[in-house]
Amino acid sequence: MAAEIHSRPQSRRPVLLSKVEGHQDAVSAALLIPKEDGVITAGEDRTIRVWLKRDSGQYWPSIYHTMASPCSAMAYHHDSRRIFVGQDNGAIMEFHISEDFNKMNFVKTYPAHQNRVSAITFCLASEWLISTGHDKCISWMCTRSGSMLGRHYFTSWASCLQYDHETQHAFVGDYSGQITLLKLEQNTCTVITTLKGHEGSITSLWWDPVQRLLFSGASDHSIIMWDIGGRKGRTLLLQGHHDKVQAICYIQLTRQLVSCSADGGIAVWNMDISREEAPQWLESDSCQKCEQPFFWNIKQMWDTKTIGLRQHHCRKCGQAVCGKCSTKRSSYPIMGFEFQVRVCDSCFESIKDEDRTSLATFHEGKHNISHMSMDISRGLMVTCGSDRIVKIWDMTPVVGCSLATGFSSR
Repeated sequence: MAAEIHSRPQSRRPVLLSKVEGHQDAVSAALLIPKEDGVITAGEDRTIRVWLKRDSGQYWPSIYHTMASPCSAMAYHHDSRRIFVGQDNGAIMEFHISEDFNKMNFVKTYPAHQNRVSAITFCLASEWLISTGHDKCISWMCTRSGSMLGRHYFTSWASCLQYDHETQHAFVGDYSGQITLLKLEQNTCTVITTLKGHEGSITSLWWDPVQRLLFSGASDHSIIMWDIGGRKGRTLLLQGHHDKVQAICYIQLTRQLVSCSADGGIAVWNMDISREEAPQWLESDSCQKCEQPFFWNIKQMWDTKTIGLRQHHCRKCGQAVCGKCSTKRSSYPIMGFEFQVRVCDSCFESIKDEDRTSLATFHEGKHNISHMSMDISRGLMVTCGSDRIVKIWDMTPVVGCSLATGFSSR
């Protein structure tokens, strides 16, 4: 059912430690069990499975449980051994796992949503179960009573969720490309602000409560870092993926961001440097370099008897320029552009060779990644996707030697 992959460590690359196979449909969530050689998976085939590594080196399912509906999201609280599984029918089921991870007992069902559950988080201090769904809402329920405490509706499907346990703030990303910051109370909530910057649906969020940074990945292939705690509220744009960003994880210890995309791309971004904010795109009726009119500027076209030009923007200065004034392309990693983007000719001349040095490393996961999770303390990552395969990676070659490694081959 599961095969052990023996890979020789290569410098500066993730090492594939194991492949776990057995699901009959796409794997929607996979989580590493802290301090154990084990992984919990949930899939569209309506099963939740706990896999433990045997002495042979293979992973075998110690628990195999079939649900009433496809599994769409999962949260696991290790100290209390509680698993919460969101389903396609909108319900969330809670289970308790035995200490030897060989038995799973049903606790209760939460009628959290009217449609597919997209994300779940559990807060032990308040005994709240917080979730988002395709019924366009965030709900929070009491795990003691199983009763609904509150709901808040959005205009689009709620796709992902992060929660600050100390301040009771929730971040919700949706399919319109907007992120909403809410303050949750016992039976009500307050909308604090909305964050707009992505051109596609929000696919993943990560909140770092120490530095008060929010990272968002989207279907527009980009990542934005929102400095929530900073006075200026600056944003940093990161572009290096060639498909939608499916999962992100910020490692506060090493100041690195790990991101995965649908095409199997794995990126590790260096956030321990002073990056530049991408400029706002400027609006103009004519090229801000040669002053030729753009095609909608009928008056200037008539007056000068010229044909209007198409508008472009320089990614470095933000000016509105025509094609003739922006013939060059360049990467500019300090601003987050890891591949070549349009820049105006004068900005191209100002970029030195050393300015093009990459500030991220890119790796190939070799499968369609729909979900990723990390055990930061051990430098381990698990990826899963529509190919029904779960992969366990040693990320310590890329995320720094200060992290202890686990899952070593036996």
